[in-house]
Amino acid sequence: QVQLVESGGGSAQPGGSLRLSCTASGSINSLAVMGWYRQTPGKERELVASIWSGGRNTEYGDAVKGRFAITRDYAVNTAYLQMNDLTSEDTGTYYCRMWGVGPQYSFWGQGTQVFVSP
Repeated sequence: QVQLVESGGGSAQPGGSLRLSCTASGSINSLAVMGWYRQTPGKERELVASIWSGGRNTEYGDAVKGRFAITRDYAVNTAYLQMNDLTSEDTGTYYCRMWGVGPQYSFWGQGTQVFVSP
């Protein structure tokens, strides 16, 4: 089992920034992908960003490309999501996930709220 704990959510104004953190503990596989999904009002959960291969590979959802950046510190088993130029459409619940080294290896955090409003 892997436990994922997110932090860093909160409120921001449009154009502002927030930084999310996700720390993993338990049966961590360094080959696993770490990433962030979000659930925004009226939409299905979507992939925001992911990172793997020692941080050499990243992927971003179209809605956040150029504004968000994902990094990962393997020494402390933590992934970060730097969110810049926030808009109201970024409002939602952000979930950390670790997956990708087998069909049973998929774990989710409890989610952290992001609220963007003037």
